[in-house]
Amino acid sequence: MPGTKRTASGVLGGLAGIIGLSAVAGILISATVTPAIALSGNAASSAITLFDNLPSVLEIDELMLPTTIYAKDSEGNDKVLTQFYDQNRSPVEYDEVAPAMYDAVLSSEDPRYYQHGGVDLIGTSRALLSNIQGGGETQGGSTISQQYVKNILVQRCEADANDQARTELNAAAEAAAEESGEDVVAPTGDELIAKSEEIKINCWSEATTAAGSDGIERKLQEMRYAIALEQKYSKNEILLGYLNIANFGGTTYGIDAAAKYYFGVSAADLDYAQAATLAGMVQNPNTYRIDMKGGTITNSEGVALNSEEDGYALTKQRQQYVLDRMLEDGKITQEQHDEAYEAPIVPNITTPKTGCTAATGAEYFCQYVRYVIEADPAFGETDEERTELLRRGGLNVYTTLDWELQNAAQQSVSTWTPTSLDNTKFGAVATNVEPSTGRILSIAQNTKFSESITDDPSYSSIVYAGDTEFGGSAGFSVGSTFKIFTLIDWLEQGRSVNEVLNGQVREIDSLTNSCGGDWVNFGGDTILNFNKQSGYVGTPMSFTRDSLNSGFFAMAEQLDLCDIKNDATKMGVTLGNGNEVKVDTQFSIIGSNAVSPIAMASAYGTVANNGIYCEPRAIDKVTDSNGNDVALPERTCEQVLDPAVAATAAYALEGVMAYGGTGASGNPFDGTAMLGKTGTHENLQTWLVSSSTAVATAVWVGNADGKADVFNAWYDGYQLSQARYLITKDVASVANRLYPGSAFPAPDSNLTRTVYTTLPSVVGMSIDEATSTLKAAGFTVRVGGEVDSSEAEGLVAEQSPGAGRVAGGSVVTISPSNGQGATVPNVSGSVSNAESALRAAGFGRISSSCSEDENASGESVTGTSPAAGEAVTKNTSITINYVSPDCDGDGGGGNDDDDDDDDNG
Repeated sequence: MPGTKRTASGVLGGLAGIIGLSAVAGILISATVTPAIALSGNAASSAITLFDNLPSVLEIDELMLPTTIYAKDSEGNDKVLTQFYDQNRSPVEYDEVAPAMYDAVLSSEDPRYYQHGGVDLIGTSRALLSNIQGGGETQGGSTISQQYVKNILVQRCEADANDQARTELNAAAEAAAEESGEDVVAPTGDELIAKSEEIKINCWSEATTAAGSDGIERKLQEMRYAIALEQKYSKNEILLGYLNIANFGGTTYGIDAAAKYYFGVSAADLDYAQAATLAGMVQNPNTYRIDMKGGTITNSEGVALNSEEDGYALTKQRQQYVLDRMLEDGKITQEQHDEAYEAPIVPNITTPKTGCTAATGAEYFCQYVRYVIEADPAFGETDEERTELLRRGGLNVYTTLDWELQNAAQQSVSTWTPTSLDNTKFGAVATNVEPSTGRILSIAQNTKFSESITDDPSYSSIVYAGDTEFGGSAGFSVGSTFKIFTLIDWLEQGRSVNEVLNGQVREIDSLTNSCGGDWVNFGGDTILNFNKQSGYVGTPMSFTRDSLNSGFFAMAEQLDLCDIKNDATKMGVTLGNGNEVKVDTQFSIIGSNAVSPIAMASAYGTVANNGIYCEPRAIDKVTDSNGNDVALPERTCEQVLDPAVAATAAYALEGVMAYGGTGASGNPFDGTAMLGKTGTHENLQTWLVSSSTAVATAVWVGNADGKADVFNAWYDGYQLSQARYLITKDVASVANRLYPGSAFPAPDSNLTRTVYTTLPSVVGMSIDEATSTLKAAGFTVRVGGEVDSSEAEGLVAEQSPGAGRVAGGSVVTISPSNGQGATVPNVSGSVSNAESALRAAGFGRISSSCSEDENASGESVTGTSPAAGEAVTKNTSITINYVSPDCDGDGGGGNDDDDDDDDNG
C-alpha cells in the first residue's frame, strides 16, 4: 500500500491511543503479575516503557495469491486453464467492493473505525480486563486495524510453516538418531505436510486464543502495530487490505473470492443479505462457512450444526446480528433489514478451478506445466521455493497450448485407445510441437487424470509425453523411430541415400564405437526384419521407406556408433531419466532406448526446421501479480544439422509417409508435405513420429507398465497396433489446417547421387591379405571351401562376386585353392603341337576330335574341350578339336579316345 498523509485528528487520535492505552495496559499487566503494586506509579511507568519498546514497524507482506494458468482459445483470447493456491484469493481495488460490504463489516466489527487512531480504548480495555479475570479465550475489542495486523501475522506464520516444519522434524530426527545411535532418518513428504498443517492451525490459534498474560502481550503488540499502520496508511487502504487478506473459511481468502465462492457474484455485486453473511463469517470463519451441507460443528450429543438441514442456523444468527448493527448505524432501512433478516441463506457454491483435475480436456498439459514450474531452477533454487511460488506467488502463466488442436488430439486418443488394457497400465499419447519455436501445442493422453487414485490402471497423474523431470515418466522404447539418427550420421559422413548396400539379413560381426569400445557380436545373434523379411540389396532411401533393420545394420557397419549417439544428443534426445542415450549395440540402432514423445517430436521437427533444434517449451510468458514480466526458463534454438543434411533426411523420410511407405496410413494426404518414421519395440510399444514444416506430431501407443501384445489386442474393432496411424491421421489433419506447412527444401544433389563400390580382385592373395583388403574397401568377408585351382594351395582361387562395380557392403565369398587345379592352355597349330602343350601343362588324358573341311589347307587345331582358360584338375580329360580336309586320311587325327596312344592313325 502507498503511504498517504494523515489528518491532524487522525494523528492526535493515534498519539492519544499510545499514551492512554499504554498507561491502562501497564496497570492491567501489573495487576496480573504483581497485584500489590498495581496502582503504583512505578508499575504503570514500567508498563508504558514495555509498550514503547515493542516493535512498531510491521511490513505488509505480499498476499498469498493463486497462480493462474492460461491457454489461448480458438479466437486467440486467454482462457483460464486452472489455478494453484494455498489461499484462494482475488484481490480487488477499493471501488470494486460493494458499499454494503464496507457497511456490514464496519457496523459489526468496528463502528468507530473512522474516529479512532487504530485502537478502540474502550473495547480493548474491556477485553484486557476479561482476559485478566481468567477468560479462556482472548476477548474482542480489536479494531479493523488490529484485525488486519493479526491477519498479516497469521499469513506470515503460515508462509513460514513449511520451513518450520522441516526444521522441527529434522531436529527431532537428529535427536532420535543420537539417542538410538542409528542413522538419521529424514522426514517423509507426508510427515512434512502433516507437520506443516499442524503449524498453520497453531498460527491462527496462537493469534486468537492466547489466554492470560500471553493474550495481553499479544494484544499490546497488535495495538502497537495497528497504531503504526494508521500513521502510514489511509483508513480506506487499511479497510481494503483487511478485506483482501481475511479468511472466509477453508482456503477461501479475501472478499472477492468469498463472494464468488459462496454466492457466485463478484465483491462489487454483493447485496445486503450476502454482505451481512460474509461480514459475520470473519469472526469464526470455519464455523460460519456455508459450503458444508453436513454441518460445520457438532454439539455434545454429536448432532451436526450449521448444516443445510438447519438452514445454516449459526451463520443465520450471526448474519442477523450484523443486520441489526447496520440498522442501528443507519446503514440500511427498516425494509431492507427486514427483508434480509427473514430471507433464508441460499448459497450458490461456485467451486474455483484448482489443480490439473480442473483443467478439463488438458489435464496432462497442465501437469506438464506444473512440473516445469516446480522443477526448473528458473523458478527458484529449491523444490520448496518453487512449489511455494506456484501456490502463493500470484503468477500469471501464459502457456503454449492450442485449445483447438488439444481438443482434436484428446478426442482422437480417447476414440481409438482404451484407458487401460487387461487391468494393466496401457498408454497412448499424441503431442504436437512447433519446430520453429519449440512450443508444445498439445499433450493428449488416454488415461483419466488423478493424483489420488493409485489402484486403478485407468487413472494416472504421470505425463507419458514428458520425461522424469517434466512429467514423471521414464520414457518408452522408441523402436525404429530411432533410425533417424543413423540416417543423419550417414548423411553427415557425405554418404548418399542412393548408395547401393547389401541390406540382406545376416550376422553382424562388429560395429565401431569410438566412445566406449567397439561392439562385438559374441553371441552370434542375427536380428530379423519385421515380419521376418529376408532383406534385400538396396539403398538408404528404400531402407528408410521400408524400415528395414538389416538395411540400417548395413549402414551402421560403415559408421561409428558414437557419432550416431552424438546426433541424437544434439537433436535433444535423452533417456527419459535425463541421461544420454546409449548407442553401443546393434539393438540400440533400432530403438531399445526409452525416450519421451516430446523429445522425439522435437527431433523430427529439427529435420523439418532445416536442421535448427528448438528446445521444447510449454510457457510463452509469465508475469507476477503486478503484471511485471518474470524471467522464463532458458529455451534456445540452435542450428545442429547442416541444412543440406536436414533437407536430404527430410527427402528420405517423406518416403515413409508416401504411398507404399510404412507410415502412409497415418498421412491425411491433404496436400501438406509430411515426413515421418514408424517404430515398434517387441510388440509392446508402437510409434509414429511425423512432421510438416510447421508442426511435428509424436504418437505413442503401448505399455506404460505391462506386457500386452498390441499386435494381438483389439479395441472397438481395431487392432491396437493400428491406433498410432488412426490418431496421427486425425491430429495431423487438424494441425495442417491450423498451421499450414510448406514444401521441404530440395535434397542435396551430392547426397542423392547413385553410388556403387569398386570391388577389388583378391585372387592369388592369401586369405588374411584378401580379408584385410576387402574389409578396408567396406565389404563383409566370408571364406568358402577349397576349390581346384592352379593357384598355390591356400591362396585365393575364386571370389564371388567378382571384381568390378557392385553394391557397397556386399558379402564377398573367397575360396582358397587346394593346389590340385590347372588351367587349360590356349593351343593352336597342329594336333601334335597342341598335345605337347597340354602335356607340358600337366594334363595326361588327351584325345582329339576332327571335323572335315575340304577348304582347309591342312590339319589345324581350333580349340579344346574344356576350353582354354578353364580351371580344372590335371586328371581332367582334354579333347583337342581340329579341322582337316580328310579326317580319314593319314593326316587326320580321327577320334582317338586313348590318350595314352601316340598313334593317331
